Amino acid sequence: MNPKRRQMISQGLQSMGSLGVLYLLLTESELVQANSGAKLLGVRIWPSEDYTRITLESDKALPISHQLLTGPDRLVVDIDGLELNPTLKDLVAKVKPNDPYVAQIRVGQFQPTVVRLVFDLKEAVKPQLFTLEPIAEYQYRLIFDLYPTNPPDPLMQLVKESARKEKLLAEEQAKNPKGSAAEDDPIAAFAKKDTAPSKKGGSSTTQQSPLSPPSATTANTQRIPFKRLITVALDPGHGGEDPGAIGARGSHEKNIVLSIAKRLKSKIDQEDSMRPFLTRDGDYFVPLHRRVFKARQVEADLFISIHADAFIQPHAKGASVFALSQQGATSSAARWMANKENASDLIGGINIKTKDKQVAHLLLDMSTTAQINDSLRVGNSVLRNIGNFAPLHKNRVEQAGFAVLKAPDIPSILIETAFISNPQEEKRLNDETYQERIADAILAGIKDYFAKNPPMARRS
Repeated sequence: MNPKRRQMISQGLQSMGSLGVLYLLLTESELVQANSGAKLLGVRIWPSEDYTRITLESDKALPISHQLLTGPDRLVVDIDGLELNPTLKDLVAKVKPNDPYVAQIRVGQFQPTVVRLVFDLKEAVKPQLFTLEPIAEYQYRLIFDLYPTNPPDPLMQLVKESARKEKLLAEEQAKNPKGSAAEDDPIAAFAKKDTAPSKKGGSSTTQQSPLSPPSATTANTQRIPFKRLITVALDPGHGGEDPGAIGARGSHEKNIVLSIAKRLKSKIDQEDSMRPFLTRDGDYFVPLHRRVFKARQVEADLFISIHADAFIQPHAKGASVFALSQQGATSSAARWMANKENASDLIGGINIKTKDKQVAHLLLDMSTTAQINDSLRVGNSVLRNIGNFAPLHKNRVEQAGFAVLKAPDIPSILIETAFISNPQEEKRLNDETYQERIADAILAGIKDYFAKNPPMARRS
């Protein structure tokens, strides 16, 4: 006990008696407890091309200081009120060789109550360090987001990946400089003759009326000859710190929807007139406004957010499709769903202080009636095709204030592929055949929509 505290107790004996001494001793105990080290509950690393996130979860908020060093590039972080322990040492082993930005992490006891972390970097970064308050299943989280100083350009990457398709499309235009049939009559151009080998090895020709919408089968076997490639942004919900809904068998929504999105991407890759873009291609968190921003960066013609429903009652079932609403939700269930999905930022963890004000404004009030009307059209097309083989929760597109659907110039829908909270549907969501059929139905709906609503000239 320090001399000052001993003097206080001595004075307490003289002036307050034994009760005063007891009070002072309790105060001393509380001070010791308050100054004791925080308990580290877990460490996690989420690498991606966008950024690498490091998370330290603890039972108390952790004060930190940091500095960037060059020659070589390093980030040095000092954490106060923490002692080196096996959990923290695990952080070293969690660094993956393919992490774009972190080469290795070194940890040590810098001072008796200060732990130092040194991040050896592969390139210069712009770090964001912040603390998240307890929410959902998490306690306090200390977040290190390491962003590259020169972030990759998603549009340029997409152009490189689709260079072959662009070349073929240019060659087609050179052969037909007066314009493709799709611009004169997109439905007639889409509903061309489809020739496929018969079971006997010959060929059979089926003719579809140009006045009738193409079937799901036709949509999957015919291409749409437009003057430019259609860009479809696929948005697997949740990711990283945000698992999304969790089924009774432990399935995480974030993993299922990423699998479905990758299957759909593969199918779109096979379409001569389309190219896909994933807002996330791995297990990492992307804030809602960044998903919208990334879709606009690649000048997407369509935005599709993919999810797996959850509800408080395990018997709820069926797929749903949602569009944005400017005038309130079309049902209490739609409102509940929008509120749940919009909470993704809170669980996944965003740095409020650095949120792009322009993008935040975009998400608040820049959606348009035209965008919503187009979203309803593509939503109905997708819902109809899903309904060809799967149960539907509602047989119409519902609307609510989903933040991720608020791109002012991109038709946007959110698909709840099934209820992960329903044990039977959770099993179905994990089935590869079901995932393939969902992806096929979404693609058929996309093609149905663009057959009737060909994309306009590229925005400048």
